[in-house]
Amino acid sequence: MIKHISSFVLIAIGVFLIDQNLKSLFLNGFRWNGEYISLILVFNKGVAFSMLAFLQEYLKYIQLIIFVLISIYLVYEKNIFLKYSLPIGILYGAGIGNLHDRFVYGGVVDYIYWHKWFDFAVFNFADVMIDFAVVWIIFVSYREKTK
Repeated sequence: MIKHISSFVLIAIGVFLIDQNLKSLFLNGFRWNGEYISLILVFNKGVAFSMLAFLQEYLKYIQLIIFVLISIYLVYEKNIFLKYSLPIGILYGAGIGNLHDRFVYGGVVDYIYWHKWFDFAVFNFADVMIDFAVVWIIFVSYREKTK
């Protein structure tokens, strides 16, 4: 069990550090425009696709409460780490990165903008890692149920 929890912690720290270092590039002025993708700086005041932005300052506290409740659940359900320590570590590191942005910058620092053929929402490394972790968890859960 200690090995799984250690993996979770190390992965979470690693993802958080990568995320924050990438965001610091854009906060320090880096920009790039390409034909398909541009790297720009946007502060997302909502969640995915700027939904719930009307909650403004309350959103970060709502997310913090949800994060704490999930953490409490995981403390009591430690066996989850046996199967999901890596994807949960990725999810936590990315989630903490985005939550950190809300408290420090007033919104999530987003910077990847797809604009060829259609305009897509601006997103960041943490968003990609959250999606990756959720797909990983769903895949493992599905595989377990089909056995």
